[in-house]
Amino acid sequence: MEFDFAAEQPKFLMLMYGLIAFVVVVGGLLLLLDVVPAWFARRREAQLIAASASGAPMPGRRKQREGLFALFFLLPTLLLLTVGLVVPAIRTTLLSFMDDGSNNWVGLRNYGWMFSEGSIVRVLINTLIWVILVPLVATAFGLIYAVLVDKARLEAIAKSLIFLPMAISFVGATIIWKFVYAYRGDGQEQIGLLNQIVVGLGGEPKQWLLESPLNTFLLIVIMIWIQAGFAMVVLSAAIKAIPADIVEAARLDGVTSWQMFWQITMPGIRPALVVVVVTLSIATLKVFDIVRTATNGNYDTSVIANEMYNQAFRYGKNGQGSALAVFLFVLVIPIVIYQIRNLRQQREG
Repeated sequence: MEFDFAAEQPKFLMLMYGLIAFVVVVGGLLLLLDVVPAWFARRREAQLIAASASGAPMPGRRKQREGLFALFFLLPTLLLLTVGLVVPAIRTTLLSFMDDGSNNWVGLRNYGWMFSEGSIVRVLINTLIWVILVPLVATAFGLIYAVLVDKARLEAIAKSLIFLPMAISFVGATIIWKFVYAYRGDGQEQIGLLNQIVVGLGGEPKQWLLESPLNTFLLIVIMIWIQAGFAMVVLSAAIKAIPADIVEAARLDGVTSWQMFWQITMPGIRPALVVVVVTLSIATLKVFDIVRTATNGNYDTSVIANEMYNQAFRYGKNGQGSALAVFLFVLVIPIVIYQIRNLRQQREG
């Protein structure tokens, strides 16, 4: 088949425009964040050298100019936050008080529907199960692994093995695990690892992703498998940051390994533990890819983010989808506030 350049010319033009836009944007950012500050720094340095050579008083910094300069750099960020976060948040909140077509105000009806509709209550319960299990179990696995491989032989390789799933997208990881949970009819050779194990032990193969509520826990396993590496890396760094003299003094006092873990390691890594649990909690609240790829939210496996997408984009119910989005946002706020307060206490301490 011959390549028709004329037919593909529009695509090449789009690619060229994209490359030009990329160069312009990146070049503009480099100019804004590197060249311009460097020019001001050189100018300031020249003024200081000239004042020092002539014996004139050193030029002072003008706070007003510095404030304008800081505002100049903050404006792009503030603009992007306003366009990409503040405006959509306000619009979504308004839509949550309107009907499906976003034409008439319905008050709190969409929020009442959220807590009265059986299928949506199931979604909320599933999300609660995710938020409880994923951060706790992933953090526990990461902590145990970090403690076991700390200062062991081939530590880097051991850590790389558990961190590898972090390099895979949620969609890719879910597809891998769908092969693990795969089912073929009775009497046929099973290609799924889990069913192979069950058959090898004398059991009957099952359609794991169709059995509720077991399927929800099987999807949670995927999230834990991905996030345990993140927890391990952060906690391992925190363990290594514990002062060596404290560890040595504890060993000289004759503490056991169990006492070392609870009395030295745990207090020393507490801030890192909080960061890991909070980060995983927020990531779990927003989980979408795993459920969407594995079951599409069917068989009682849906969570808030997936149901929000279904209501707004599949069923065209903008009000109900927006209500779910606002509720998800409200759930995240207390976690963020707690993290901010925790970081502030650490700085003050």
